[in-house]
Amino acid sequence: MKFAIAVFSPAHAPSSRRALRFAQAAVAGGHEIVRLFFYQDGVHSASGNVVAPQDELDLAAEWRAFVSAQQLDAVVCIAAALRRGVLNAEEAQRYQRPAVNLPAPWELSGLGQLHEAAQGADRLMCFGGD
Repeated sequence: MKFAIAVFSPAHAPSSRRALRFAQAAVAGGHEIVRLFFYQDGVHSASGNVVAPQDELDLAAEWRAFVSAQQLDAVVCIAAALRRGVLNAEEAQRYQRPAVNLPAPWELSGLGQLHEAAQGADRLMCFGGD
């Protein structure tokens, strides 16, 4: 089965952990993840500056490791990211900001990427949000 996964909650939220565990189980079960799409507060999961307390799971790092290991298409909504200060090098330069905190493997792109992923998947799984 082909899944598109949308994450709307930040890395410290239980729904982000559920999204990661679902994605890991899907891959382990032989399913395909068409795209991961991080939207709203979910964009914080892609920030390279998130630091988890030592007694908590570092879900941002776990997401990064999972995406890299599986070579997944992981997209961060550009509008949501800019609003929350999550910038790649190009956007930091464009808006003259000193910090870049969106490292590889993440890509900034528009909401159309979520629509495209949903069209190409058998199921769109959404985690978090209001």
